[in-house]
Formats: sequence, C-alpha cells, structure tokens
Amino acid sequence: MDMKLEVVVLPVTDVDRTKHFYKTLGWREDADIVFGASRIVQLTPPGSAASVHFGTGITDATPGAVRNTYLVVDDIEAARAELAGHGVDVSEVFHRDGTGAFAPGVHPDRGTYSSFASFSDPDGNTWQLQEITTRLPGRVDGVTYGSTQQLEAALREAAAAHGEHEKETGKYDEQWPTWYAQYMAQHQDA
Repeated sequence: MDMKLEVVVLPVTDVDRTKHFYKTLGWREDADIVFGASRIVQLTPPGSAASVHFGTGITDATPGAVRNTYLVVDDIEAARAELAGHGVDVSEVFHRDGTGAFAPGVHPDRGTYSSFASFSDPDGNTWQLQEITTRLPGRVDGVTYGSTQQLEAALREAAAAHGEHEKETGKYDEQWPTWYAQYMAQHQDA
C-alpha cells in the first residue's frame, strides 16, 4: 500500500504572521478554514506534493518545535539567493565533507544529497534546503511534469523512442504503456 507524506503540522504563535511569511516565499495557499474554535491554514511549497498545516486548535506542540524538515532543490545557490531575496535569514551554503562533517560552501563535486542551507520561520520551525541533482536508483516516486506542455513533449519523445524500439524488435509492443512509463521516468530530468 502506498503511503504518501501529505502534511507537516507546524506549531506557531501567530497564524496570520506565519501565513504571510510562507506566502512571501511563493508557497500556494490551499486552505484557510475556520470551524468552531479551530483554524487550519494549508500552504504548499512550489513543486511539492506535501503541504504544511498551522493554525489554532490543531496541535499542542510548542511553537518552533519542528526541526530540520527538508526541502529538496536542484540548485542550492539559486534557492538560497531566492530566499534571501524574499528577506529570509538563510544560512550560507554548507556541505558534508569526506568525513561526514559539515564544511562551508557547496560540495566540491556538486555531489547530489551533499549541499545544504537552512532557515527558520518566525517561530523558529527550521527547514533544511538540500540539493539533489540525481536521485538514488529506484526513486521514481514523484515523477511530475511542471506543465501540460512538458508532459506533451515527454510523450512525444517517448513515442519517437518507442517507435525505434519497435523497429529494432520488428514487432508491435503490446506492453507499450509500461515501456512509456519507464522511459518517461528515466528521462524526466535528462
């Protein structure tokens, strides 16, 4: 059974201040619902399938108690610059060295999973940006396309490649949906 992370609950002191902070970062507002004595705000980071909830009456955790929730980016320096441009107090970029200790700057090889930056919301809930340029093998979860145009282009590319595949085998491929899915997942970031 699939289990997909949907929401991280953030304990905060001022709902409107927190909402303004995350919306300033470009996070999409999905909901702001009041029912009874409770209020739930849901925001989603750009490109993310998971969201955050915060509000009143939804958690008894201490504001600022959420630590080191990861946001994956494909360019750590650009992501850091964007956050700083929004007025966020974001750390300098750092990386893990060969011993696993942290060192300043981006990873010398731009090694995937190796460069970081961090920031906090107004209550001190902390976030880690992590640069991931190539996923570990087997990670096809989250195959997404940013627009219908990107999906259409990927389908056209897969169709052309599949046509070549059928020419090589000399027969119709009844399993073409499986072939397309694997091809599109493997070539999404190519």
